[in-house]
Amino acid sequence: MSSNGAPTSLEPQDRMPVIDYSLLTSGTADEHSRVIQDIGKACEDWGCFMLVNHGIPEILIAEMMHMSNEFFNMTTEEKLEFEAHDVLDPIRCSTGFNPENKNKDLLWREYLRLIVHPDFNCPHKPRGFSELASIYVKKTRMVAMELVKGVSESLGFEASYMNEELNLDSGFQLLAINYYPSLLEFDGKRGLMPHTDHGLLTLLYENGVPGLEVLQNGKWIGMSDVPNAFAILNSDHMEIFSNGKYKSKLHRTVVNDKRTRITLVNPNGPSLDTTVGPSSRLLEHDKCLPRYLPMKYSEYLKLQTKLTMEGKHAFDKIRLL
Repeated sequence: MSSNGAPTSLEPQDRMPVIDYSLLTSGTADEHSRVIQDIGKACEDWGCFMLVNHGIPEILIAEMMHMSNEFFNMTTEEKLEFEAHDVLDPIRCSTGFNPENKNKDLLWREYLRLIVHPDFNCPHKPRGFSELASIYVKKTRMVAMELVKGVSESLGFEASYMNEELNLDSGFQLLAINYYPSLLEFDGKRGLMPHTDHGLLTLLYENGVPGLEVLQNGKWIGMSDVPNAFAILNSDHMEIFSNGKYKSKLHRTVVNDKRTRITLVNPNGPSLDTTVGPSSRLLEHDKCLPRYLPMKYSEYLKLQTKLTMEGKHAFDKIRLL
């Protein structure tokens, strides 16, 4: 059973949509048109999808998983060298609960969060980690920006519209590596409570140990078992910019497997100094009122961090309708 009493669904009809990235970037005109429609339907009906044929080498992902495991297996003293608490600190490592966190429902995990665009930041150890991560985030960013173009087209805009409106050339990208220790290391509750992400789209890849669940039609649904696929999640600023058409996806992590779980997570957003509100062109076209207050992206990040610690949501502060 889920935390809200709804059963976790594993039924075939509840599998996440699957999008073929290669058809978006190198398909025929007809294939491109169809995949744009599929992206729009997935974003509107589900708020998430699985991405296949993304072009990121499996060996690179495997090496990132290995290096991430090496990082979290360093001593606590070594990891605390990278400890920080401000949301805009370039490198932040947490080895467990934040004592200032008032939301006691949060579950156990360790994480490393790196600001990787517009400037790249990474710990200098383990050896080779920074060089490997630099290659990985460049490839994931390329995929994310192509997906944003597809989303822009699915909303009826030019492919470049969202990039230009939200200053994505200077966009804020994170690499968040989440580490859920094995039951041999930690026998408490492991996971992450229901939440949405900031930014436009989040790319998530897990190491084969299941845990991601999304809320769909009142049911918690596990990440579809699609080989070598990224889960793509709509995030808060996608919902804001689309004026609620493409909802930010509520998701959680529930780790029942005894093994160590590692996820590579890439939130991708506007530049920090960009004020994000509903698209004026969309409001004009749909002849509707804005549902969200505009807010500078950096201010939203700070507000989200503060309210999450209190068990609240930043959306509640900007939602109008």
